[in-house]
Amino acid sequence: MLTCIFEDGGKGNLRHVVVDTLVLKGNKILLNKRAPRLLEGGKWGLIGGYVELNETIHEAVIREAFEETGYEISNLKLLKIVDSPNRLGEDRQNISFIFFCKAGAKKGEKDDEVTELRWFDLHALPSEDTIAFDHLESINSYKEWKRKPHPLPVVF
Repeated sequence: MLTCIFEDGGKGNLRHVVVDTLVLKGNKILLNKRAPRLLEGGKWGLIGGYVELNETIHEAVIREAFEETGYEISNLKLLKIVDSPNRLGEDRQNISFIFFCKAGAKKGEKDDEVTELRWFDLHALPSEDTIAFDHLESINSYKEWKRKPHPLPVVF
């Protein structure tokens, strides 16, 4: 939670805004193994992170994708928004804007928040207990949308 002091002097707790991104190449998804020092460390997760001050959500997706994977991305689409204060594995009640995109050229390396990057077939993912937070739900939402397209984004 973020603590904010308002104009009238009152204090309030606010939630973080994050982006999570399904980076795709054909029928494969790129997942990162989270560094041990991070929440849900050692688990596979979507590419993403916090939206920084003076940054749009779109800019955050592009930045996080490059920082964590070294890939440029294209064809960015908003899949859903998850604003539940009770998200699995969360301690900060993050509000997540979840995107999917195509992987482009690899022009960099992963950062220190990632111990491993691996492409997984969308139908041969790691076991549920090794996937961070509620990221498997987001992957399944994408698979459902691919199977039966419907208007996006979906708000949960």
